[in-house]
Amino acid sequence: MFIRRIELADFRNYEGLNIELHPNTNILYGDNAQGKTNLLEAIYLCSTTRSHRGVKDRDLIRFGCNEAHLKMLLSKNDSNYRIDMHLKKSRNKGIAVNSVPIKSSAELIGITNIVFFAPEDLLIIKNGPVERRRFLNMELSQIDRVYLGNLMNYNKVLAERNNIVRELGEKGHSGFEGMLEVYEEQLQTYGERIIRIRESFVEELNGIIEKIHEDLTEGKEELHVSYEKSLEADKIAEDLFMNRERDIRNRTTSAGPHRDDLCFQLTAKGGRTIDVRRFGSQGQQRSTAISLKLSEIEQVKRRTGESPILLLDDVMSELDRGRQKQLLEGIGGIQTIITCTGLDHFLTEDFKVDRIFSVENGTIRQIQQGKIGG
Repeated sequence: MFIRRIELADFRNYEGLNIELHPNTNILYGDNAQGKTNLLEAIYLCSTTRSHRGVKDRDLIRFGCNEAHLKMLLSKNDSNYRIDMHLKKSRNKGIAVNSVPIKSSAELIGITNIVFFAPEDLLIIKNGPVERRRFLNMELSQIDRVYLGNLMNYNKVLAERNNIVRELGEKGHSGFEGMLEVYEEQLQTYGERIIRIRESFVEELNGIIEKIHEDLTEGKEELHVSYEKSLEADKIAEDLFMNRERDIRNRTTSAGPHRDDLCFQLTAKGGRTIDVRRFGSQGQQRSTAISLKLSEIEQVKRRTGESPILLLDDVMSELDRGRQKQLLEGIGGIQTIITCTGLDHFLTEDFKVDRIFSVENGTIRQIQQGKIGG
């Protein structure tokens, strides 16, 4: 799987862009605020229907314009895909795949498998559970359409239950018990499926990440990931019923898959086991994040039979020399798009770079290609 070309019109700071990408390693370099991350954002948007920054569509349109156009040409499994996206300030975006309009974002997700690694992802281990759930949901939604469907249905029903407990908490209306029961039964159905798939995913993840982290740390540490559930899969409806009064007081649904978390545990060779989030050093947390991203790549390969596309957004400057080397050694053989403010990170390594682009004020031009270092 690889992106052949990206075309942009009035997206962020790009008035117009048509760039051909190499199937292997591409580097975009330039000063900050020139548009490097904006290009990665466009790729992520064409792959997932949303910005990795969490902004609204209207904020992606170039200043002074009313709409933006994106086109991404993709090769996958010996087939070609064309993804067109039309952003409008006053209406919902329009999306077409191979010139056929789609009705739901679910029809787009999974066509392109993206692994995105930005400086904020280095905090996925030490930040709150929201980041780790986002990782779980994004990764599983890309490789498992059944999971995506259950997640979308779960979130719709959860919003309805939250509306009712909020109404009860604010106004004390009665007569909603029957509706709550219906929603809780639906949350049981979808939530149990979500939990079972997550459990299987984490089990598979451990089979990958343990070896990767052992290699990264030269056998000094063992890494294990645990899935921490707020409710047991087969007792969701029962526990929600028991928690109704508390949820009404708090005006939200306090437990379920939307409250679950991942725990990363490190065991030093011959030492004790620690929770990386709470007791790991900054270096241990960053190594764990690298192991997680490299595992994500391998998991996509196993599930889909295709390598994902890797986006590295100015990550190299956040890592010391040893971890830079570890990361670069782990990304061979897949299309990689790297942004950076300079090329120093690659000059000391025998690292094959296939295409280099200079980014300046919304303009991208290819400057050279070949091998850096060596």
